[in-house]
Amino acid sequence: MTFLNRAEAGRALAGRLAHLAGERPVVLALPRGGVPVGFEIALRLGAPLDLLLVRKLGAPGMPELAIGALVEGTPPEMVLNERILRELRVSDAWLAEEAERQRAEITRRRAAYLGARRPPVPLEGRTAVVVDDGVATGATIRAALRGLAARSPRRIVLAVPVAQADLAEALRGFCDEAVILEAPHSLGAVGLHYGDFTQTGDAEVVALLGRAADGF
Repeated sequence: MTFLNRAEAGRALAGRLAHLAGERPVVLALPRGGVPVGFEIALRLGAPLDLLLVRKLGAPGMPELAIGALVEGTPPEMVLNERILRELRVSDAWLAEEAERQRAEITRRRAAYLGARRPPVPLEGRTAVVVDDGVATGATIRAALRGLAARSPRRIVLAVPVAQADLAEALRGFCDEAVILEAPHSLGAVGLHYGDFTQTGDAEVVALLGRAADGF
């Protein structure tokens, strides 16, 4: 199956998530590509649309190597790869400094997309619907799901249009429910499953979040 674009993928997911309408859901989109998908779901469910910001924690001298991730929250939640931390002998001081750098970037991005005065939507007792436009390696979405538990949602639901079959199965262990429309045995690139996979720009993210905040 090929989706016309992210909006169509979001509408297809929304049809499979209609049963959540009575659970006071909050739609949490991973920027930037998850926002057009999440917008359609939030519209269908009459739910708030918020961002879920996740930042990689880089290793000392090797910023491309992830030693974990920082997931937005109050306070932010660290999800760590203990094996790599031990192998590289990463000090607590370095980890604290790197976490502070990424916390500042999360704060900057939330302000850029949503305005400095809008904190994350509280999730206590509500169903959190985590949305992206597809899952390639699964590292970011796995960290997001693990870190989100600290915000005490009643349930966590993963909603993505496409993920490779083995990864889709593994992700089900990190949430209460997973709605994945397509799970091919060989994914290739996520963009291959869309007719139009043009990069989502910052202006589009801001516009969609603004429309959602204004009641669509």
